[in-house]
Amino acid sequence: MRQYFTDEANKKQDFLDLLSSKKKVVITTHLNPDGDALGSSLGLADVLIKLGHEVAVVPPTDYPDFLRWMPLQENITVFEGNDREKATQLIAEAEVIFCLDFSVLNRIKEMEGEVRKSTAVKVLVDHHQQPEDFADFVFWNEQAAATCELIYLMLEQTLGTDALSAEGATCLYAGLVTDTGSFRFPATTPDVHRVAGELIAKGVKNSLVHRKLFDTNAVDRLRFLGYALNQKLIHLPEYRVAYFSFTKEELEQFNSKNGDTEGIVNYGLSIAGVVMSAIFVEREELIKISFRSVDNFSVSNFSRENFDGGGHHNAAGGRSYQPLDKTVKKFLKLLPSQKADLLAQP
Repeated sequence: MRQYFTDEANKKQDFLDLLSSKKKVVITTHLNPDGDALGSSLGLADVLIKLGHEVAVVPPTDYPDFLRWMPLQENITVFEGNDREKATQLIAEAEVIFCLDFSVLNRIKEMEGEVRKSTAVKVLVDHHQQPEDFADFVFWNEQAAATCELIYLMLEQTLGTDALSAEGATCLYAGLVTDTGSFRFPATTPDVHRVAGELIAKGVKNSLVHRKLFDTNAVDRLRFLGYALNQKLIHLPEYRVAYFSFTKEELEQFNSKNGDTEGIVNYGLSIAGVVMSAIFVEREELIKISFRSVDNFSVSNFSRENFDGGGHHNAAGGRSYQPLDKTVKKFLKLLPSQKADLLAQP
C-alpha cells in the first residue's frame, strides 16, 4: 500500500505553498536512529537549508558512533541529553515538522508530547506498516526499500533535486545502503537502483560510503562479534530459527557502544534453512528485540502480536519489560504455534 500527497494536485500545491517562503523547520526520526533515519533527515535538511529555510534535525535519542562520519551533522540537536531544553524550544518554535522513518508517534519516546502539542504543519515520510493518522501531509509506501528512497522521490515530485549537494546525496545513499542490506533485500527494486545512480551522479563516493559503514570497526566490536557467533548463537533447526541474547554485563565486558549489536541478527538468518532470526539485548529499562525473516514469514505480525513491536514484513523490532531470561522463554514458548508456518517456507 502507498499514500502520496503528491497524487492530489491541491495537496501538492499546498505543500509547495507552505515551503515557498522561509520557515522554521524541525526534522525528527525514531529513537536510536539508524542509517536510514539519520540519512533521510540529513539529506532532506541539506535541500531545505539550500532553499533558505531554518532547519534543525532533532532526533529523540543519540545515534551510533559508526554513523558519525556522515556530513551535515552540525545541524543535529539531540532531544535526550544535555541539549534537551534547546531541542524543546526548537520544536515549540517550529512551523513545519517532518517526521521521517517512523509511522507512530510513540516511536519518538519522550518527544511525543512535544510534537503532539505543536501547532506546526506535520509531514510524514515513511515506509513502515500501519501509520498513525497525525500528519497533514503523508508520503508513505510500505513497499519502499528505505525512507531515503522516499525522500528522493518526494523531492523529485515537489521541490526538485537541484539543491541536493554531494554531502546531502551521500547521506541519502548511506540510508539506501543500510536499509537494503547493501542492495540485496527483496525491496531493492529497479527504482532503488535508479535513485542510487542519481545520487552517485550528484557526487557520492559509493566505495567510501561502504567502507565507512562496514569497514571501520573498533577492535572491541570485532571481538564482541566473535563472542556472539562462538558463544551466543543458538540454532533451533526443528523450527528453522536462530537467536542471540545478551545481558548488560556481556555488553560491558566488550565495551559495547550504541550500535554495536546492529547487524548481528542477520548472521542467524545466514544459516542455511533458517527462516527467522532474533536478537534480545538487555538495556537499562527494557529488552530490545530485533527480528529478521525470509520469504513469507511475517516478523512484523509476530512482533506486533507478541512483543509490542512491528516494522516490515521481513524486518521488525520489539520490546519487553520482563527480565531477559523470561523474555527469551516467552519467545521459545511461542515457537510451537509458529512451527507450521516456519516449516512451510521455501
